[in-house]
Amino acid sequence: MMAILEVEHLNKSFERTRVLEDISFSLEKGQVLSIIGSSGSGKTTLLRCLNFLERPDGGVIRVGGETLFDAADPVTTQESAIRKKRLHFGLVFQSFNLFPQYTALENVMLAKELLAKEQPGYKERKKEIHEEIREEAKVLLGQMGLADRMENYPHQLSGGQCQRVAIARALALKPDILCFDEPTSALDPELTGEVLKVIRSLADQETTMIIVTHEMAFARDVSSQVLFMDEGRILEQGTPQEVLENPREERTKQFLSRFTQG
Repeated sequence: MMAILEVEHLNKSFERTRVLEDISFSLEKGQVLSIIGSSGSGKTTLLRCLNFLERPDGGVIRVGGETLFDAADPVTTQESAIRKKRLHFGLVFQSFNLFPQYTALENVMLAKELLAKEQPGYKERKKEIHEEIREEAKVLLGQMGLADRMENYPHQLSGGQCQRVAIARALALKPDILCFDEPTSALDPELTGEVLKVIRSLADQETTMIIVTHEMAFARDVSSQVLFMDEGRILEQGTPQEVLENPREERTKQFLSRFTQG
């Protein structure tokens, strides 16, 4: 199997603080990688670097064998090229980031419509293209269990429903890798289940995913591999059984003990 994602020696500092230090891992197509660790361990920064929302100071990011970013090669770090590279990754934020002035359906369609406008031949086929995008968005919202909510605005939806709209929106661009940043941390506990259920069904369909999460039982169930991050480094990585059930490092044990006492 060829890795769909290869990350080599990624470094990132803010001012003088090193937030990512020598991060290397790879992910195969259809696998789910969970990233765990305390607040401030660098998990969100790592996701933001993969999505080109932050720029690493050092290291290499490859997707499907293509070098998307190499800190040593200025050609790959140009802003103009980066927008296109972002399309390899879909990102679902903690706080949904939906546009309040658009319906659920319009939120899912928007990015796709903007991209379509940049394609040659858009003007001639404008109506057809719009219809296609609309149909695809409806199918995605249906898969998210929101068939009856398409015309609702975000303020008319629960947090769990908003998060499912955000997942549909990320999927609309057919990314190679779907990334989640603590997808349930802004939700009431009773709404967490419906979002995790959707992510679990995506895992069953072999969607390649990276999930930053504090839901340990969920990580154990859906992950192919788990990374434990501590102070900007990967301290431990392996299968859920290795990292979550038989951790080697003292820091990992301490971190996990906070979840098992409850």
